[in-house]
Amino acid sequence: MSTTLLWVLSVALIVVGVAGTVLPALPGTALVLAGIVLGAWIDDFTRVGWGVVAAVAVLAVIAWVLDYVAGLLGARKAGASRQAIIGAALGTLAGLFMGLVGVLFMPLVGAAIGEWLARRDHEQAVKVGVATWLGILAGIVSKVVIAFMMIGLFVAALLI
Repeated sequence: MSTTLLWVLSVALIVVGVAGTVLPALPGTALVLAGIVLGAWIDDFTRVGWGVVAAVAVLAVIAWVLDYVAGLLGARKAGASRQAIIGAALGTLAGLFMGLVGVLFMPLVGAAIGEWLARRDHEQAVKVGVATWLGILAGIVSKVVIAFMMIGLFVAALLI
């Protein structure tokens, strides 16, 4: 395989990975990491050494953990019930099949329905739904920022 084609693949993995930080169907930061490792490998780890690859891998793990924890923290902060957490998870799963709008809003709907079923309190259900949604949005923003930090480290290592 030619070096040019490998660089195109590396960049494609990174670009698709950035999209995946917003779209939960794609493993965003894992794809960014794969593109960076491929880029480092193409250059025989000369400019992008193992230290940079390790730092980028740590950032990818942090982003992965944030992805799962952010929504839960938002829900927990609002005093969500177990049913609300399950509802948010089911809403997220259902949202995957509904496009971007579903991905963004179905966790809110799932958490609110779960909380309402648990406590029959409309106000608390809305509060938990919104808090879960805000947590998920904070997680998405964090993943995007971390992905660009990963790319920044990679580009800096390539250019310096």
